[in-house]
Amino acid sequence: MIHLFFLISEILTGIVRMAAGYFLASHILRMDRPGKRAVLTGILGTVILSAVLAVTGAPLSLSIALESLWMAAYEKRHCGADMRQSLFVNIFYEIGFSLWIFLAEAGAELVQAASGRPVSAAYSGMAAGWTVSIAAAGLCLYIRRRPALGEKDGFRLASGLAILGFVGTISLSEQRMLVISGDTLDIWMILSLICMISILIFRMRRQYEVERELAEVKAEQAELLERDYTELNRMYGVNARLFHDFHNHIGVLQRFLDTGKYEEARHYLSELQQPVRNLTEQSWTGDEGADYLIGSKKAAAEAAGIRMEVQVEYPRHANLHGADLCAILGNLLDNALEAAEKVPDPAQRRVSLTIRRIYRMLVVKVENTFAQEPMERDGRLVSAKSGQGLHGWGIRSVQAAAEKYDGTVQTSFEGNVFRAVVTLSLPDLRKET
Repeated sequence: MIHLFFLISEILTGIVRMAAGYFLASHILRMDRPGKRAVLTGILGTVILSAVLAVTGAPLSLSIALESLWMAAYEKRHCGADMRQSLFVNIFYEIGFSLWIFLAEAGAELVQAASGRPVSAAYSGMAAGWTVSIAAAGLCLYIRRRPALGEKDGFRLASGLAILGFVGTISLSEQRMLVISGDTLDIWMILSLICMISILIFRMRRQYEVERELAEVKAEQAELLERDYTELNRMYGVNARLFHDFHNHIGVLQRFLDTGKYEEARHYLSELQQPVRNLTEQSWTGDEGADYLIGSKKAAAEAAGIRMEVQVEYPRHANLHGADLCAILGNLLDNALEAAEKVPDPAQRRVSLTIRRIYRMLVVKVENTFAQEPMERDGRLVSAKSGQGLHGWGIRSVQAAAEKYDGTVQTSFEGNVFRAVVTLSLPDLRKET
């Protein structure tokens, strides 16, 4: 009966250990949320693996290896994690967890030795396992209740735990109440040192990845702005030439009117108004770049036989940078037009753009019809393409622009309509008069 009690305890602590590992890895690697079926698969696999390791009495090194491999494989399959990064994080999580169990068990035995009670390795080991498991669960709960906890805070917390583990191991080598082999202490001291170094390396790698992604996002934004503002400048150049030759055009019109050629004068005047009409009709937001961008996409939609609807309620003092607004609109509309153009029935090709202010929020919604239904995996959308449009660097560009205003980007589909919604916070919005 006692053996069964210890076996069940070991299984349960193993389940808690791996569950906490999943949670922490999901926050560190920013993994996708798995679907219900994937969650059930993860629970079942975790329980089976924990039971097998407990029943067979697998050595610690084998347990660390198998649990790390299982968690990394699950996170890659169902959460879209990178296998190498996931394996790296899980291995050192398992090592750190085992290190703290070793320290907690040694601490329990020190307390028993100091009190003069006989040392029970089995009970102290079980107590250490549950102490660290409960502490890990508490850490997960703490992180869950503080969504604003940043990556720097997590790095400080992980570094602090690794340093404390290293100091605790050194302290055990100096005590004389317990007999711990020198090889055991040396192994844990080396592992705790490796944990500290691995945390530093991981932090440096993440910083490099953030800087690289930021550089690529900025490059894409610059390309988008260069393309659109170049066309905008061209249109202004057309109007500049028009006004420069204004006195010549007046002379021609005067000639037509003097000779009674009223129809020719009307036609000539219509030709002169066309460049100005093309520019002035595209006034939705008041931002020249964004207005031209919307107008150019609307013209492209008409050329492709796509019905495009534009409804804009844009506040005068939105305090949004033109580059950010163009990055959001350009990427969303490009993707919507590309999808709508593939609809076989021209009558069903539709794109709509809605910009609306709701209190201190600005909502940008783009909807489009599509021919091929977006794929789903574990309850989340999966792109049928890579590296293009909304599903490649485009969505990162939209997200990067939205994050500047504490915004969010959400995508969904219903029927044959795909929807992308960007919500931006406008804290500096002044009261309009």
